[in-house]
Amino acid sequence: MKNKMILITAFLLAGFAISVPVFIVTKNDVAETVTITLGITLYHFAMRLAVGTVINAIMNNKADYNNIWFREKRFENKLYRLIRVRKWKKYLPTYSPDTFDTCRKTVSEIVGATCQAETVHEVIMVLSLLPIILIPVSGGAAALIITSVLAMLFDSLFVILQRYNRPKLIRIMGRFQKISSKEQSQ
Repeated sequence: MKNKMILITAFLLAGFAISVPVFIVTKNDVAETVTITLGITLYHFAMRLAVGTVINAIMNNKADYNNIWFREKRFENKLYRLIRVRKWKKYLPTYSPDTFDTCRKTVSEIVGATCQAETVHEVIMVLSLLPIILIPVSGGAAALIITSVLAMLFDSLFVILQRYNRPKLIRIMGRFQKISSKEQSQ
């Protein structure tokens, strides 16, 4: 998924770099629409890559899952049942599957990765709304608002997924620690 996102971002950048001078020269409505569409789409892809890279450099999948921000909230279980997370979670793509690979990573490392992934998607949710400030300059209020809100809602699915999975992983980690403690005391 990571390589695909980088490739798509590169194509969007190339398309945008071509469309800008075409629009400037032609002042054509179609060229303007294509340029704005490519620019906004490029922003959403490049921003996601940048946020992931920066947060990975800061957190390195070692977030403290005991931090109050990452702890399970009382209402969450009911919410997850209501929106049926269990049924749709398997359809969401994983940016970096190795990060959550139970054969290569410990449960503790995966729990840290869920915290980091949640943080990445929360930052992306906020930054997804940023194109709305372009409305006075570019017009197209409906398109900018709709794409920004849909992008934000899309990333909220990944936040929900991380928050849904983490309590189960923490319980599994606790069981492993109990078993390890018993073995060490014998």
